[in-house]
Amino acid sequence: MQNTLIKVGINAVALWVAALVVSGVELGENAKALSTRLITIVLVAVVFGVVNAVVKPIATFLSFPAIVLTLGLFTFVVNAFMLQITEWISDGVGLDFHIQNFFWDAVMAALVMTLVSMVLNFVMPDDDER
Repeated sequence: MQNTLIKVGINAVALWVAALVVSGVELGENAKALSTRLITIVLVAVVFGVVNAVVKPIATFLSFPAIVLTLGLFTFVVNAFMLQITEWISDGVGLDFHIQNFFWDAVMAALVMTLVSMVLNFVMPDDDER
């Protein structure tokens, strides 16, 4: 349970940094109160985690030839697709998460999220180190 909460927290921070860095990504921009914005960020992180757990293995399996041909760079496109699915689901449940352009904004956000997640996962201790 604690491991899941840490992963949701890392996803939330990565989404927040991506929304700050990439101009085409909006996350909780319309929220007036800070608490509402934080709740939106955490809920979008939960949706993103569920999408990564359910859809990403299927998408990665189907795009395996492209991933091999591009030496793994196509993984960023798969991650951008996961962000687009997260946006679609978030709009459906009323969360404030929008990506302007699929290719550039979503791929740049996926790149930023990957870098932030890598740094945070490096800093956070594993289960074996506790």
